[in-house]
Amino acid sequence: MEQNSQRPIKILMIEDDPEFAELLSEYLAQFGMEVTNYEDPFLGVSAGVQNYDLLLLDLTLPGMDGLEVCEEVVRKYDIPVIISSARSDVEDKVKSLQLGADDYLPKPYDPKELYARILSLLRRYSKGGTGRPAPASAYEIRGDTIYHHGQPLHLTPAEFDILSQLIRKQGITLSREQLINESSVMSDSSTKSLDVIISKIRSKLGDPKAIQAVRGVGYKLV
Repeated sequence: MEQNSQRPIKILMIEDDPEFAELLSEYLAQFGMEVTNYEDPFLGVSAGVQNYDLLLLDLTLPGMDGLEVCEEVVRKYDIPVIISSARSDVEDKVKSLQLGADDYLPKPYDPKELYARILSLLRRYSKGGTGRPAPASAYEIRGDTIYHHGQPLHLTPAEFDILSQLIRKQGITLSREQLINESSVMSDSSTKSLDVIISKIRSKLGDPKAIQAVRGVGYKLV
């Protein structure tokens, strides 16, 4: 989504650090982005989420964990979500993405990076005007099992982790580094190990073309 001269891009922020929220709001305002911040997550989720273009969400919030907010918003609304958090636990990052967050930006970060990620994410959502893509019927994640055409796949923890990421971002190329860094079981693994895991997943899917290698970048589920 390019900036629209008709109206500003409206961003809902749920962030309990008012100074940090003000800094981001002032920075983004120069690019035609109108930020409304709520320090109280309960007020944030009842503020008419559907009237905003994007949600910028902290995880450490008073009274309600940001992961709960993320889950509720993704379940009810078709809106892109960027997690902005100082929590460095990889489990939080993995859980956020599993719940449906579109991006995770660890604090501290440069507001320029946030601006670039917002634009990239809004462009992705605006293509075709259809918002969040519907999940592919061929795949279903139920708890710790992935079903392919209704049949359970017998996957190792690493295979489950990688395939889950690809399913949730189906059609989008994920870099090797992203797949490894956002994995809860492969944080110290090499890209060579990832290639082996991808090969094994393809074999279990019974389709070598199901996961496409994008040269010099990574992989995507087609």
